[in-house]
Amino acid sequence: MKVELICVGTELLLGSIVNTNAAYLAEKCAGLGLTCHFQTVVGDNEDRLAMVLQTAMGRSDIVILSGGLGPTEDDLTKETAAKVCGRTLVMHEESRERIRLFFADRGMEPTENNWKQAMLPEGAVVLENHNGTAPGMILETEQAKVILLPGPPGELTLMFEESVAPYLAALTSQVICSQTVKICGVGESKAEMMVKDLIDGQTNPTIATYAKTGEVHIRVTANAQDRKTALKLIKPMVKELKTRFGNHIYTTDEETTLEKSVVDLAMANKLTITCAESCTGGMLSARLINVAGISDIYKSGVITYSNKAKRRLLGVKKSTLQKHGAVSEKTAEEMAKGAAVMFKADVAVAITGIAGPDGGTEAKPVGLVYIACHVKGKVTVREYRFSGNRTKVRESAVSAALSLMRECILVYYSKVTFGKGES
Repeated sequence: MKVELICVGTELLLGSIVNTNAAYLAEKCAGLGLTCHFQTVVGDNEDRLAMVLQTAMGRSDIVILSGGLGPTEDDLTKETAAKVCGRTLVMHEESRERIRLFFADRGMEPTENNWKQAMLPEGAVVLENHNGTAPGMILETEQAKVILLPGPPGELTLMFEESVAPYLAALTSQVICSQTVKICGVGESKAEMMVKDLIDGQTNPTIATYAKTGEVHIRVTANAQDRKTALKLIKPMVKELKTRFGNHIYTTDEETTLEKSVVDLAMANKLTITCAESCTGGMLSARLINVAGISDIYKSGVITYSNKAKRRLLGVKKSTLQKHGAVSEKTAEEMAKGAAVMFKADVAVAITGIAGPDGGTEAKPVGLVYIACHVKGKVTVREYRFSGNRTKVRESAVSAALSLMRECILVYYSKVTFGKGES
């Protein structure tokens, strides 16, 4: 069955808020075996919304709308859907009572316009809202099934899980399951070439590559009668990807981030961590500290932006800075060694580079970054050439540093091998 998503709200069109509802609904519908060919964002305008809804009902089996169910005059979704579906609005007494109780529990009196939310299309299947006042609803017509959900994500997600997902599951006999293989240390173009034959010959399951900053994710998706069968189809494809990418795969778990994989690896080997950053200004430390439990192993971190700070805090030699410069392999190496000694850490990572937009030369252009990783006395230094604006260069450097940390720890303890990878 085909599903179509319509997200309502002028604030979405203006970019004032990020449309997270579309991503959430698309993912959930795919998992229920529903095919989504179209997504639309439309402002709070009755004529345009009616046109979009009529089009959707003419080409899709299920239309899900989010937003525009509130009490104000610009909340027009329910009223417009009722007109398009040929329904009149009637007072739904149960919803009216829930609205009254919602305000009474908070010691408040509802304003007159709040009762607007209890006026529902005749014959609608009403969906209770346990996180707000606007009920959702399902309108079943000869053309399509139209589902209206509130816009606030906290209300929409709970309503979908409780009421909409079971309703949709009963409409289809298919499920779609996916598993993501996350890769670091291999560039997008190289990763795609490594799986091109699989992409060209794919049927069920299918695979697709997604470029992330410093990473590549490969999603394997299967369509089957039930989840168990779909996962069985996915398993051999994931096994093949593991054979091809080896230790560059850091997880096949959707929730695991690159920084979490690094922290988990360090904790498993009882390693303490420190960071010495120049051009990234603490971004590496920030990503590591995002991981719960990092306090057990993270010693400290320093931002040594100036040459004076590199010398005074990390012991970088004056002669090194004069001969090689702050952005150099030798300086990165001495920064990592100095941080390891200063904080008595097992693993120390140092980053120094030119993030731009100024400061580059022909010999040392903007985007040149050196990253050093010190693991119990063994130091590895890599040179990278990143492209993009200042923020992109810094973000790319952090991802590369995490990838290098992971690689160096694995090599030190497991004696595994890695390809050269890409930057």
